[in-house]
Amino acid sequence: MIVAIAAVLGIAGGTAVGYGVQAERAPTPLSALSQPGLAYPAKALKADRLPDPLPAAQDSRVRTDGDLRKLLIPRPAGWSEDKDVTSVQDGWVEVEDYALGFEREDVMFGRLLESGVRRIAAAAWKKGEYGRADIALVQFASGTETPAADHAEDQRLYMPDKDHGAGNNGDAIKGSLNGRYYVYKADLKPGYLPIYQARAIFDRGEVMVDIHLSDTRPISKKDIRTLAERQLERL
Repeated sequence: MIVAIAAVLGIAGGTAVGYGVQAERAPTPLSALSQPGLAYPAKALKADRLPDPLPAAQDSRVRTDGDLRKLLIPRPAGWSEDKDVTSVQDGWVEVEDYALGFEREDVMFGRLLESGVRRIAAAAWKKGEYGRADIALVQFASGTETPAADHAEDQRLYMPDKDHGAGNNGDAIKGSLNGRYYVYKADLKPGYLPIYQARAIFDRGEVMVDIHLSDTRPISKKDIRTLAERQLERL
């Protein structure tokens, strides 16, 4: 059975917007290695024949195995730290606090643990009276499966839905295989300020990235796209 878990926008948890994940969907199985001709050498290569290791600048594992917080993009000009978001402590968010952003937080918490979540680096910013931005880098243990890609795909699945997501298919993030960014239709209710929102979802290696923007002023595609592309470059 597929269950939509409604969630507030981002780690800030203060804006009324929903998105969904397939809470009880079985993990996506890996494709079978059935290609003909796959073979392994009978003996290990000699030391002088081993390929040179990737330079640190090209090896994402070197970067993500260090202080994950250093991979968060610097705060843009005009933004300040949002100290009202108490779930972010010294650039980290506990897994249980991240899961609390979901309507079915118990299900999400369990799924994250089952998927081998390691840690979550995060940033929360504010601009003006109502502008808010937050970024979460959700890192999973490395292995033969793809939990970061699966978690990202779970979030993207509901984004075309007008009730749980942005109501559109979004746009591709340059340089990302499946990453997309979305601008929501304005939430207009009589007697209330309008709510504009945008979101970007992508993954690289063992890290899933979730970026949220919200404001009472219009948010452009360029606003969310720029943040997404800058964050992708740092991974």
